[in-house]
Amino acid sequence: MPKSKRSKLITLTKTQKKGREGKETLFSQIRDCLEVYKFVWVFDVANMRNSFLKDVRRQWAGSRLLFGRTKVMAKALGLTREEEARDGLSKLARHVKGSVGLLMTNESPESVQVFFDEYTQNDFPRAGQTATVDFTLPAGIIYSRGGQIAAEDDLPLPHSLESTLRVQLGVPTTLKNGKVTIENEFVVCREGDLLDAKQTRLLKLFGLACSEFKVRLVAYWEDGVVHEIDTTESVGQDRDVDLDDASGDDE
Repeated sequence: MPKSKRSKLITLTKTQKKGREGKETLFSQIRDCLEVYKFVWVFDVANMRNSFLKDVRRQWAGSRLLFGRTKVMAKALGLTREEEARDGLSKLARHVKGSVGLLMTNESPESVQVFFDEYTQNDFPRAGQTATVDFTLPAGIIYSRGGQIAAEDDLPLPHSLESTLRVQLGVPTTLKNGKVTIENEFVVCREGDLLDAKQTRLLKLFGLACSEFKVRLVAYWEDGVVHEIDTTESVGQDRDVDLDDASGDDE
């Protein structure tokens, strides 16, 4: 086994003082895990939800998933050859940017890729995300699913929600015979729209869980070599990175 670099002193003076204890804990956790696990993965999370991440943690109970300040995580791996905790980790550290986390595991790369290629969860979108569907409320009585299913299989929207739709969410509704109605169809969103808070509330109200939670594997380290994942290729294929072909001084 290569000589451990865990004991080497690394300064955290470039990180903010606020929350320093938490940063030092994260740094130590990563360094400790590097002594236990054979593979270190960097993964990106689209539309992160804590409930889904808890599920991933549960299914990978024998491994460690770590999140925190990317600068601290990268520094724990080592930004340069001189600082890296294990040979080659400075090449992995350059991928630690954005909304990413680390997976420390002894499971084979093939099993990791198969699991995360298949793992997706649907949820309601948040403001600022891009709409993935077209959704329009048809004219007439508004039903609980907003026209997604046949009227005979649905129930009219409760009349108590009429003012919420009209005043808070901007839908030009009226009450007719105790039923929430609109005179003309109302476009909630088009695919590709940047959603605002009103649109996301309407999508949730009518049960459109059209946001996909997905973990994208970025790269992994094994025995001094970093493998970048090419998402255009099939499961199990990756691309090796020569340890001499790039600098480890990225942010």
